[in-house]
Amino acid sequence: MIDYKTAGVNIDEANDAIDRIKEKVKSTFTPAVMTDVGSFGAMVDLRELLKDYAHPVLVQSIDGVGTKMIVARMMSKYDTIGIDLLSATCNDIIVHGARPFTFLDYIANDQLRPDVIETIVTGISDACRGVGVALIGGETAEMPDTYLPGEHDLVGIITGFVEKDRIITGKDIQPGDIVLGLGSSGLHTNGYSLARKLFFEVGGFDVNSRHPDLEKTVGETLLEPHINYTKPILALLDADVQIKGMAHITGGGFIDNIPRILPEGCSVEIRKGSWSILPVFKVLQELGQLDEHEMFRTFNMGIGLVIVMNPDEFHQSSHFWEQLEIHTYEIGIVTTGHQSVLF
Repeated sequence: MIDYKTAGVNIDEANDAIDRIKEKVKSTFTPAVMTDVGSFGAMVDLRELLKDYAHPVLVQSIDGVGTKMIVARMMSKYDTIGIDLLSATCNDIIVHGARPFTFLDYIANDQLRPDVIETIVTGISDACRGVGVALIGGETAEMPDTYLPGEHDLVGIITGFVEKDRIITGKDIQPGDIVLGLGSSGLHTNGYSLARKLFFEVGGFDVNSRHPDLEKTVGETLLEPHINYTKPILALLDADVQIKGMAHITGGGFIDNIPRILPEGCSVEIRKGSWSILPVFKVLQELGQLDEHEMFRTFNMGIGLVIVMNPDEFHQSSHFWEQLEIHTYEIGIVTTGHQSVLF
C-alpha cells in the first residue's frame, strides 16, 4: 500500500516534534499572545501589546542562517543555530529603534527528525525569552527531494514596533559625527560560503581540526553564536541617548551596510587598528590571501553593529556605554563624501 509515509512524509514524526517543543514555545508567551501552539494562525492582542505607544509603527524583518547550517550539520550540533536566527532578525529591526515582540520560525528538511527540531526550537525559545520576544508560531516542513538527505533550512520573521517620532533612519547624520562599533563574537551569520571554502578546501581542515591561532576547534569557531544587540541598544534608547543611525554589519560587511544609513553628502572614514580584529578573520585572510576590500565586504571583522551619533552626545552619555556588557569602540568619523566607506 502506498501512503503519505511511503512517499517520504511522516505525519506521526511531525506530531512528535510538536509535542516535544510545545512547552518550550509556550514559555516565551507574553500576556498579548491569544492563541496556543497548534493554531492555524497566531493571534496577538495589539491593544495589550501597544498600550504604551502613542503612534506605533510596525517594523519587520525576515532572515535565515544561510550556509552556517551546513557547519551545524557537519558537527551534528543544532543547539545554537536558533540563537543565530533570532539574533540576526532582532538586530535588523533594533537598528531602526524598534523593540521586537513576536517571532515566527520556519524549519524545512528532507526528512523530519523530531530530536533536531526540538534542539533548534529550544535554542530559539531560550533566545526569545532572553529578550522578551514571544515565539508565537511557525512551520515544520518535510519535503523529500526538495532538500538533499540530512539538509535543514531555517528562516525566521521578527515583528517589532517603534514610536513614529523615534524612528532611527540616519537622515540626520552629518560630517563630524562619530562612528562607534559594538564587538562581534565571530562571523555571526555572514560569509560562510567563503569561510567554508577557505577552511575545508583551501586549508584542508575539518570541523574537529585545531589551528594554532584559534582557541577552539574550527567547527566550534564557526558555530560561535551571533550576538543579539537588542538589550544594550534598548537600554540606551530608554535612557534617551540620542542615536542618529545604526547599521547591522551582516552580509556585505562594512562596505555595503554602512552606506545604507548615510544621507547624501556623507561618507564614513574607518580607523584601522581602533579595535581588535578577531583571530578567525586573520586566519581566513591568510588562508585565502584576501585583500582588505574583500575582507571588509564579506565579513564583520569583529564589529557586529555600528552606531553613529554626535560626539557631544556620546561623551555626555559615557556612563551608559561603560555599563554595556559588549565591547564598544570608537572606530571612525563621518566625513564629506558620496555615501561610501573609506579606511
